[in-house]
Amino acid sequence: MNALARPYPSAPMAAARPGMRWSRDDLIARGVLLAIMAMLFTFLIAPLFTILVNAVQDRDGAFVGLAHFVTYFQTPSLLRAAWNSIWVASVVVMISVPTAFVCAYALTRTSLPAWFKGTFKLVALIPLLAPSLLSAISFVQWFGNQGAFKALLMGASIYGAPGIILAEVYNTFPHALMILVTALSLADGRLYEAATALRTPPWRQFTTITLPSCKYGLISAVTVVFTYVVSDFGAPKVIGGNFNVLSVDVFKQVVGQHNFSMGAVVGMLLLVPSILSFVIDYTVRRKLKAQLTARSVPHIPKPRRLADSLLAATCVLVGTLLLGTIGMAFYTSFITLWPYDLSLTLKHYHFALIESDMAAAYGNSLIVAISTAIGGSLIVFVGAYLIEKSRGLVAMKRAMHLMAVLSMAVPGLVLGLGYVMFFNHPANPLNGLYQTMAILILSMIVHYYTSSHLTAVTALKQIDNEFEAVSASLKVPFYKTFMRVTVPVCLPAILDIGRYFFVVSMASLSCAIFLYSPETILASVAIMHLDDAGDIGPAAALASLIVVTSIVVCIAYSLLTRVLLVRTQAWRNLRRG
Repeated sequence: MNALARPYPSAPMAAARPGMRWSRDDLIARGVLLAIMAMLFTFLIAPLFTILVNAVQDRDGAFVGLAHFVTYFQTPSLLRAAWNSIWVASVVVMISVPTAFVCAYALTRTSLPAWFKGTFKLVALIPLLAPSLLSAISFVQWFGNQGAFKALLMGASIYGAPGIILAEVYNTFPHALMILVTALSLADGRLYEAATALRTPPWRQFTTITLPSCKYGLISAVTVVFTYVVSDFGAPKVIGGNFNVLSVDVFKQVVGQHNFSMGAVVGMLLLVPSILSFVIDYTVRRKLKAQLTARSVPHIPKPRRLADSLLAATCVLVGTLLLGTIGMAFYTSFITLWPYDLSLTLKHYHFALIESDMAAAYGNSLIVAISTAIGGSLIVFVGAYLIEKSRGLVAMKRAMHLMAVLSMAVPGLVLGLGYVMFFNHPANPLNGLYQTMAILILSMIVHYYTSSHLTAVTALKQIDNEFEAVSASLKVPFYKTFMRVTVPVCLPAILDIGRYFFVVSMASLSCAIFLYSPETILASVAIMHLDDAGDIGPAAALASLIVVTSIVVCIAYSLLTRVLLVRTQAWRNLRRG
C-alpha cells in the first residue's frame, strides 16, 4: 500500500487549487462539516453570547453596560460567594492532588503486584460513575446531625465548607489520579539509571528527576480539580447548608429570584476560572508533547520494601475511604430509617422507581444516556475525521477544532443557563426544543464534546493519510474508505467514546438542572429533589442505581468489545505475529 501510494500526495496536501471544480466528495465533506459546525455554534457559541448580552441588559432589555457587575461586587453576600468558591476549591486542590500523586506514584513507580494495582484502579475510578450528589448524601449519613461518626467532628457541623470539601475531594480524586498516572508513566529510564550509577540517593532522584518530569501533569491536575470544584453544583446544593458558592448562587438567582441578568453575571464569573484553567491546561499539554523522545526507555522501578509497603498502605487507606463513602450510600438505600430502624428493605427503590412522581426519571436518564452515546459518538468521530482527513478547508477546520475544544472551558451550569436564555426566547425559531428530551441529549453531547473529540483525533492521527490519497487516486468515494478502513481501525476509540458519553450522561446534573420538564426529569435531578424533600433513602437508592447501571454497562462493554475487536482488529495480531 505504501509503495503504491508514494507517488500521490497525502490527503491534507491535496487541497483544491483556485479555480478547480469541487468534486462530489468535496461537496459532501463540506456539507457535513458545516452541519456539525452549525450544531456547535447553535448549541455552544450562541448560548454563551446570549449570557453576555443578558449580563449587560436590564429586565426590560435596555443596555446598562457593567452596572450589574458593579452591583454584584458591591453586594457583600454575593461577593462572599465568589470568595467561598475560590478558597474551598483551593483547599480541595491541596488535599486531592497530593493524595492522588502519592497513589499515582504507587501505581507507576513501585514493584507492587499487578493485581493490587489493578484492584486499586478499579476502586479509585468508581466516583466517576456516580453523580456528585452521592458523596454529599454519604457524608451527611457519616457526619451529619444523626451521623454514625458525628462525634469525630467534636461539635462541629459537616454542613457548609467542611462537607463541600470532603465531597469534592471524593469527586475529584479520580480525575487527578488519571492525569498523574499518565504523567508519571512518561518517565525516561535512562535518567534514573544515570542517577543510580552516580550514587544519587532516592530522595534526591525524586526532587531532581521525578517532580520536574511530571510538573506539567501536576499543573494540569490542579487546573482540572480547581475548575471542577468551582463549577460543581450537586455537592454544594446537598451539603452546603447556608454556605453560598458561585454555582449555587446562579441557581438561586435564576430559579429562586428569576433574576436572569444577575444570573448571567454570575455565569460570566464562573467562566473566568474555567477559561483560565483551560488556557493553562492547553499550554501545558502542548509542552508535554516534547517530554519523551525516540531514544527514551521505560523506567522499571526496583523493589524497595519499606517505601513500597508505605505506599501500599496509603493506597489501602484511600481505597477504604472511597469504598466507605459509596458503601454508606448503598447501605442507606437498603435500610428502613436511619438511624432509628436499620432493618433491610427495598421500599426506597420501590418508592423511587414506582410510587413517587420521580418514577420516570431513571428511564429518562437511560434514554438520554443511550441516545447521547450513539449520537455523540457518530457526530464526534465524523467531525474529527473531516478535520483530520478531508482535503483543504483550512479555515473551517480551525474554526471547528476551536469550537470542539472550547466546550471543555464551559461549566455545565453555565451552558444550561445559556440554553434557558437562548432557546426559551419567544423569538427563537428553535424555541420548541426547550424542555424536550432532544435538548437534554444535545446539551450532553456539546458539554462533553472536547474529551471525546481529542480521543477521536488521537486515534485518527495514527492512520496514515495515504489511505485517503490512494482512495482518491482510484476514485473510491471517501465515505467508502471511511466505512471500510477508518471505522474498523478506530473502533476501539469509537467504543470508548460511546462508553464515556453514556457514563457521564447518566450522572450529569449541572448541565440538565435548567433544562428538564416534569416529563423529561432525569435521575440526577430527581435525586436532588428527593434530598430536598428529606427522602434520603430514595435519593440514595436512585444514586446507587445510577452507579450500578454504569458498572453493568462497563462490564457489558468489555465483553462486547472483545467479540467486536476480535473480528475488526485481527490485522493487529497478524502484524504482531
